[in-house]
Amino acid sequence: MAAHRHTHPHLDEEAGDRRVMWAVLVNIGLTVGQVIGGILAGSLALIADAVHNLSDAMSLGIAFAARKIARRQSDVHMTFGYARAEIVAALVNYTTLILVGVYLFYEAVLRFFSPQEVEGWLVVAVAGLALAVDAVTALLTYTLSKTSVNIRAAFLHNLADALGSIGVIAAGVLVILFGWHIVDPIVTMAIAVYILWLALSQIGGVVRILMLGVPPDIDVEEVVAAIRGVDGVEDVHHLHVWAIDEHRSSLEAHIVVPEGSAEDAQAVKARIRALARERFGVTHTTLELEAASECHEGEHARIIGHRIDAHR
Repeated sequence: MAAHRHTHPHLDEEAGDRRVMWAVLVNIGLTVGQVIGGILAGSLALIADAVHNLSDAMSLGIAFAARKIARRQSDVHMTFGYARAEIVAALVNYTTLILVGVYLFYEAVLRFFSPQEVEGWLVVAVAGLALAVDAVTALLTYTLSKTSVNIRAAFLHNLADALGSIGVIAAGVLVILFGWHIVDPIVTMAIAVYILWLALSQIGGVVRILMLGVPPDIDVEEVVAAIRGVDGVEDVHHLHVWAIDEHRSSLEAHIVVPEGSAEDAQAVKARIRALARERFGVTHTTLELEAASECHEGEHARIIGHRIDAHR
């Protein structure tokens, strides 16, 4: 059974923008401090955390810009509107997160072959500051991340950075207590692996929306069966279901109705639209009604989607 979509409490857009902007500013400040501390302490893990934190600031900046663009009204150039700007921003952020993870893993491997002394106390102090800033950023963006894949991508950047800071602190403590400098690249590698896992597990949903994929909570076969069961419907073909963004979905289909029932067309459309909205959470429905004699494609018409060779 397809799940119903739920609405979420809406945070004032301007207040949300201010939260994201503050998160950008505190992360830029932290990045500068971490780079300086990492150079002075000779800690790759701390510099790695700074690089990741810079990606946090960049991801939040992209998310901020995308929020602004997505609120534009549709026009003659973008008749679907600009809502997918946030989806594109999420794709950019997850992609950069993957690149950051690969880079950090590479640097950690190199450090195994060329170990360096690490100033444990400085590492712990700077990473502790980073963790505090990460916590502030998380508080600023957590509510927004519940309703926006764009902000969620930036929030996960921040979450990964917070866990990275905890790892760096642990590495610094081990250096202080036992002189285990090898822990620094080990922690860096662990941070990199976690970042990669986080990004790869989330990017698929974003790509699905951009590829006009069916929302994961809608079963298309069930949609077809339900429409066929609507009073006044003989058959359905050329059915498409796709996600406009993470909160809105669309359906279009050719509906075959009995001969001579043109006067009931509006009633049939209304029943199908109500079914799509109430049972499957579809917010936009486009239907073309035709009698069997008007359907010239006959058995060659696909029930779901369209024939690729029809456009060649």
